[in-house]
Amino acid sequence: MSDLRALAIGDYTEVKYHPFAGVDRELEAILSPDFQVECTEDYGLLNKEKLAACKLIVAYTEFLDDPLPPEQSGALLSYVAGGGGLLAIHNGISLQRNQELGGMLGGYFTHHPAYTALQMKIPAREHPIMQGMEEFVIEDEPYYFDMQPHFKTTVLAEYLHDGAMRPAAWCHEFGLGRVVYLMPGHHLPSFSVEPFRQMIRRGGLWAAGLL
Repeated sequence: MSDLRALAIGDYTEVKYHPFAGVDRELEAILSPDFQVECTEDYGLLNKEKLAACKLIVAYTEFLDDPLPPEQSGALLSYVAGGGGLLAIHNGISLQRNQELGGMLGGYFTHHPAYTALQMKIPAREHPIMQGMEEFVIEDEPYYFDMQPHFKTTVLAEYLHDGAMRPAAWCHEFGLGRVVYLMPGHHLPSFSVEPFRQMIRRGGLWAAGLL
């Protein structure tokens, strides 16, 4: 078993839309044996000492009303800027409720139309995360985003919806670290789609600087 640690944060109790139960087991299965995955809803673990022991942070954080306390958002921001990896999946974009973390993510969720079948295109086939991957269909929520202006990111996957191509996954460096965002993941069936599973695994490896 790998001695590299990944901390995955979601919500089990105060859940509006996306319970972590079940998704946590999928993440463990996908990211092992590359990482030892610890799944938690304890946001207090976003502290300098705990993060220093981790190679990767996975965010499946719920759209709660309140932003993270500054000591937690600051610790996560410093962790990534200092060389850590962040993989945010679907509702993990909710870290945007902290302005500084929204800036680091590179895009802001605005809304989503109705759940539907989405045809995923691969505009970055040569990127290490997407190498060898073909287009695929996934049933999920079509999130809409406002991408950060003057911010360089690589769109890994996109989909056509309401007459426009829209980003579904992207990645970039942030300071000495790396950030990956993957839009799918609304519910457990999404995690059974093999191309998406590969994006999670390879996205985690790339964010951690291992790919």
